[in-house]
Amino acid sequence: MHQMTLAEIARGLADKKFSSEELTRSLLARIAQLDPQLNSFITVTPELAIAQAQAADARRAAGETGALLGAPLAHKDLFCTQGVRTSCASRMLDNFTAPYDATVVSRLAEAGAVSLGKTNMDEFAMGSGNESSFYGAVKNPWNLAHVPGGSSGGSAAAVAARLLPVATGTDTGGSIRQPAAFTNLTGLKPTYGRVSRWGMIAYASSLDQAGAFARTAEDCALLLQGMAGFDPQDSTSIDEPVPDYSASLNGSLQGLRIGLPKEYFGAGLDPRIGDLIQQAVKELEKLGATVKEVSLPNMQHAIPAYYVIAPAEASSNLSRFDGVRFGYRCENPADLTDLYKRSRGEGFGSEVQRRIMVGAYALSAGYYDAYYLQAQKIRRLIKNDFMAAFHDVDVILGPTTPNPAWKIGAKNADPVAEYLEDVYTITANLAGLPGLSMPAGFVDGLPVGVQLLAPYFQEGRLLNVAHQYQQATDWHTRSPEGF
Repeated sequence: MHQMTLAEIARGLADKKFSSEELTRSLLARIAQLDPQLNSFITVTPELAIAQAQAADARRAAGETGALLGAPLAHKDLFCTQGVRTSCASRMLDNFTAPYDATVVSRLAEAGAVSLGKTNMDEFAMGSGNESSFYGAVKNPWNLAHVPGGSSGGSAAAVAARLLPVATGTDTGGSIRQPAAFTNLTGLKPTYGRVSRWGMIAYASSLDQAGAFARTAEDCALLLQGMAGFDPQDSTSIDEPVPDYSASLNGSLQGLRIGLPKEYFGAGLDPRIGDLIQQAVKELEKLGATVKEVSLPNMQHAIPAYYVIAPAEASSNLSRFDGVRFGYRCENPADLTDLYKRSRGEGFGSEVQRRIMVGAYALSAGYYDAYYLQAQKIRRLIKNDFMAAFHDVDVILGPTTPNPAWKIGAKNADPVAEYLEDVYTITANLAGLPGLSMPAGFVDGLPVGVQLLAPYFQEGRLLNVAHQYQQATDWHTRSPEGF
């Protein structure tokens, strides 16, 4: 059963080939057996999962239907989950049990999804390799010596290793799309505001967006359907109708206009990945698409702009973790100042501390105009570049990452080298656009992803293109040896 996609599970449950409880128990046993190799889970919740599975089976027995009813998944450990530890992979929140459910969690639970647990991640979602977690690095199931990508690496590794069919993640600068590329998955970052951020512990509030991991675009469509929609509790949520994402999957790509940004294919791209991207383009042309070159001239400024804006917002968001109200508190503080300093110094890891310091500096009185304000101006220019490109094309295509997954520890001494791996993904977050990564081949036995970007609220178009590509190729069906 662990090889089944979410769509196949939905059909199997509907046809009574197996029960949700049987499936849940099977996957929990698989997690217990295999996850010690991967470290993809922080918390496994067998009692909750079995109770939810039994409830889903009862709802089906009463005549209820639904693609997610009885389907297993896991949540990245920054979605508040009532009664379950929600740690953000940080010592700061190691002892925090959420008193309520995030909107994403509650919506999927109402749809009948069965949560098997909370997945590992980079601490407070800050990282590109899932190495900064307080609970240790996550391993890539395709090669256990390599990273699975970050920050949502636990969700990616768990789905890639067939521990479960789908999982939630968040994407602040590529944290769904990059791990999806590194682990041979389909990863979807929706338009900013399409999915509620309420109850999602914030890293950078104007960039964070919840999304989906799955093996296929069809499964991403099913999971997004359960997550998307307006939430009055979230001031950044957009009151925009949610289409039936599955209904558009089979649309023809005849006449689809694909843009290839010339800036994507420069010296920083591994030429073997560039070759795989061109092969993917040829497949899409066979399906009826046309291709033209476009330009995103301000892309060169994206990384410096992002690494001013995101740390600035992080320094503000993480100021609430002070050892007073909840979370980690140092022992025997001498006074209030000592309580603050030691609780934060001992509770946060080095990467989080680095970004807080960068952000506080960028927001300080003498440097706000020089750094933060300039970065926001660049952000607008990047958005304008995309809007101009989308006048001429329907989607933009390129590599998800410039290189395959690196070895664990290879970039620890040079954080900037890790930041540069986000060069193709962060522009979508700065502009708020939807993006998707889909499997496109392998380099040295490690997966490679193709990234698709579309105009606002065109997630259905991305899923349609990816689904049609996956009907013509088999990259997405391949699984890592031993899993």
